[in-house]
Amino acid sequence: MQLDERKLTILNAIIRNYLETGEPVGSRTISKYTDLNLSSATIRNEMADLEELGYIVQPHTSAGRIPSDKGYRLYVDAMMAQKDQEVREMKELLLEKEEKMEQLLKNAAKALAVNTNYASMVTAPSVKGNKVKFIQLSRVDAHQLVAVIVAEGNMIKNNMLTIPEPLDDETLLKLNMLLNTYLNGLSIEEINLNIITKMKQQAGIHSDIVSEVIDAVAAAIQEGNDLEIYTSGTNNIFKYPELSDQHRASEIISTFEEKQMLQGLIPQTSADEETGIRVYIGEESPISSMKDCSVVTATYELGEGMKGTIGIVGPKRMDYEKVVDTLKDLMQQLERIYTSKKK
Repeated sequence: MQLDERKLTILNAIIRNYLETGEPVGSRTISKYTDLNLSSATIRNEMADLEELGYIVQPHTSAGRIPSDKGYRLYVDAMMAQKDQEVREMKELLLEKEEKMEQLLKNAAKALAVNTNYASMVTAPSVKGNKVKFIQLSRVDAHQLVAVIVAEGNMIKNNMLTIPEPLDDETLLKLNMLLNTYLNGLSIEEINLNIITKMKQQAGIHSDIVSEVIDAVAAAIQEGNDLEIYTSGTNNIFKYPELSDQHRASEIISTFEEKQMLQGLIPQTSADEETGIRVYIGEESPISSMKDCSVVTATYELGEGMKGTIGIVGPKRMDYEKVVDTLKDLMQQLERIYTSKKK
C-alpha cells in the first residue's frame, strides 16, 4: 500500500523526532512537530494505520511509537533518492559554473592589468567556516564505501572508505541517518569531541567508519579552501624604472609565477567594512618580495559565504584613485555577473 501524503508526513515526523530524542513519540508530540493542524485523535488514527502497516511499533503498552525497520527503509530510500537527485543536479550545475567562473576570473585579471598597467591577481571564491549540507554513504563493493560530502557553496567531494566486513543495507541506512542527524549544518570547528563521542557510541562496532567520515569531512573542507589564483600583467613591472632592475623584477615575477606565494595578500580578517579594500605601501606588504611596491587588494563576495580577493601590484607612485575605482567596479561586476548566472 502506498502511503498518502498525510501518513508520510506523520511517519517522517515520528522518525525525525525519534532520531533527535531516542524516546518513543506520541500523538501530542506529532501535533506540535508538524504543521498539519490535525487533532491528536486524528493523528492517533493515522499512527494506528501506520502501525498496522508495519511502519512503526509500540515498544510497550501506553508508550509512544518508534520506527520499525520497514519505516526506516521507506524514510531512507526516499531521502537517498532525493539526495541522489540533488547531487546529480549540483554536479552538473557546478561543472558548468566552475568552467564559466574560471574563464571569468582569468578575463578579470587580464582586464585589470590592461586597464591599470600594473600586475594583477584574482583568487577563485572560497567558503570560510564551511558547513556540511549532507553526507551520503553508498556501497561500491563488499569492502568499499564512497562518502559523498556536500558542503555550503554546493562543494561536492567524494571519499573512498575501506571497510573490513560488508555492511548490510539496514546498517548502511542507519549510519547515513546517524551522520546526517549529527553533522548537517555544522562546520568542522563545531564538530567537537562530545558530538564525536555520541556518534561513536551510537555507531557501536562501526565507530571506525564515523571517524573516517569525520576525517573526510575535514579534508574535503580543507581541500575546498585551497585557492586557485589567476594572474596577469607581470611584464608591466618592467615599465617602472624603480622596479625594473634585474633583482627586484625577478623577485616580483617569481612570486607571481609561484602563485601560492600570493596567498600572503589574502586577508585573514575582514577588510574595511565599507569598501572591502586594503592598501599596503612598501614595507607594509605581507610579501617580502614586494617591499618596494604598493599593493591594493579588495574582497569580493558572491553569496553563500563565498569570498575571493582581487589584487593590484605596482610602484609606490601608482595611481591609487584609479586603482581603487577599478577594483570597486570589478567587485560590483563580479557580483552582478554571478547573480545573473544563478537566475
